[in-house]
Amino acid sequence: MIRYNLTCENDHNFESWFRDSTSCDDQIKLKNVFCPECNTNLVTKALMSPRIPKKGSSNTQKNTVLSHGRSNILNNAIRKIREEIKKNSEYVGKEFPEEARKIHYNESEQRSIYGEASAKDIKELHEEGIDIIHIPNLPDDKN
Repeated sequence: MIRYNLTCENDHNFESWFRDSTSCDDQIKLKNVFCPECNTNLVTKALMSPRIPKKGSSNTQKNTVLSHGRSNILNNAIRKIREEIKKNSEYVGKEFPEEARKIHYNESEQRSIYGEASAKDIKELHEEGIDIIHIPNLPDDKN
């Protein structure tokens, strides 16, 4: 896993984890990376500096990527949001794009839903003016 600093078209800076540099480049190219502040998928890599521990440093906690405080705060906030959505919404699985359209066009009852959608589906829903929120997967969600 590798962490990259990213920036969106609206100059929001954030970070995300990827399997490797090729995976990062591919996901950005396919517009599968979204800014957590404005939800745009027009994202680029930001300038990064490596974290190299000082020679003889006994405090390795400060020199590890995983101890980055802002990442932990953001990841915990995303987890709390996800828990609230699960408590207060209906899971519709892969039918999410279709069900979101039905609700938007008053073909189905108004309610909160969550589920799965591809980057293409998300883009199309946004283009139709359907208000959705994309919540990213966290690196340790699958562990």
